[in-house]
Amino acid sequence: MSSTSEVGHAKNVANLQKITKQVTTYDLYNPPVENITIASLQVLYTNAKAKLTEVENKRLANKNAITVRQSNFENLKSICTRIVNLLDILDLPQGTIDQARSLNRSIQGSSKKTTTPPEEGKEAPKTSSTSRQSFTQQAENFGILLQLLKTLPNYTPNEDDLKLVNLTAYHASLVSATENVDQTESQLTTKMIERNKMLYAENTGLYTIAQNIKKYVKSTYGANSPEYTTVSAIKFTEPKSS
Repeated sequence: MSSTSEVGHAKNVANLQKITKQVTTYDLYNPPVENITIASLQVLYTNAKAKLTEVENKRLANKNAITVRQSNFENLKSICTRIVNLLDILDLPQGTIDQARSLNRSIQGSSKKTTTPPEEGKEAPKTSSTSRQSFTQQAENFGILLQLLKTLPNYTPNEDDLKLVNLTAYHASLVSATENVDQTESQLTTKMIERNKMLYAENTGLYTIAQNIKKYVKSTYGANSPEYTTVSAIKFTEPKSS
């Protein structure tokens, strides 16, 4: 579901088309300012609508990337626990076992747990535990655990998913999934900035242009005219924060 601000952006673009169609019917509408001419308004509407679509496409790509990342990381904790349990029976030095257990604890996030659930739609508080639980850090700690396993000649599991070649491929998928989330998030942010500039930039944005349309109709037809009353009723909102 779109947030209130996203609905507001779409409403502004839709109302630009509405006010453009309205002033097209006014015989005296012939502004001396280029960016509020009918032709310019039609171009602005087309571009603004396309920009909204670009933002939503990037938002969908980011959501899909997040879903893939969540799926890829789903089995990480159980795999790490199985690895540590296997190491326990290999007659390894205690220091090696301790290092593996420490890495597993970091991946599990078991040192401190967030006891208060976050409010709906909000991230959990960034405690020392949740910061260590970032996907990037989990993947990094898993990579360190794999480096440790590679130094152990007697680490020769029979289970396919615990074999080093498959663990290495799994680690690569975790890194790739995390990087894809970061990339799609950056692309989304860029498109949102572009949209906000088009809609709300000082003097040149859609919001300012809409106000200037109303001012011109007011100056041409008068403050009490039905023409001005009609366009003044078409609402445009400026977000409190972009």
